[in-house]
Amino acid sequence: MKKTVLTFGLIAGLMISVLMDGSLLLADKIGSGHNSMLLGYTMMVASFLLIYFGIRSYRDNNLAGQISFGRAFACGILIALITTVCYVGTWEILYFNFMPHFMDSYWAAQIAKVQARGLDPAITAAKVAAIQHSQQLYQNPFVNMAYTFMEPLPVGFIMTLISAAVLRRKARVEPSGASAVMTT
Repeated sequence: MKKTVLTFGLIAGLMISVLMDGSLLLADKIGSGHNSMLLGYTMMVASFLLIYFGIRSYRDNNLAGQISFGRAFACGILIALITTVCYVGTWEILYFNFMPHFMDSYWAAQIAKVQARGLDPAITAAKVAAIQHSQQLYQNPFVNMAYTFMEPLPVGFIMTLISAAVLRRKARVEPSGASAVMTT
């Protein structure tokens, strides 16, 4: 399983990293609204499709076409974890080395959205304070990694559950109702 997990995990990790890099180049054109979220999650789903192919490859090439849900889930979640680690590593390198002010515009956009809603001033102030607190937390690399890890992992988990359920295949059991008749 190790070879399959590493192969498909690293390919999916490369894929999600390249797609993220490309989308960040277009971030100014896309904006920070629903379009960017849709694009981001679409890229994650596309990358995590390799979970399905990884489990299927492992089942067909190593287990003679049979796999339990548990083993398929284990294979898939390991691929998802490797992919997620690649995603987090790519983000950390990009953010801290090439785009240290990228999130400042994100936080500013979030604050502007809250202020534009026309809510009660006390509610607006509380929401803005919460956003500013998150902004301060995000400067810590460990918190940054935890936030970033939690972006793709649920998508990978869901893709793993679906793939494991679809691909599980138990050993074929011969019908036991047929009995041999001996004649002399």
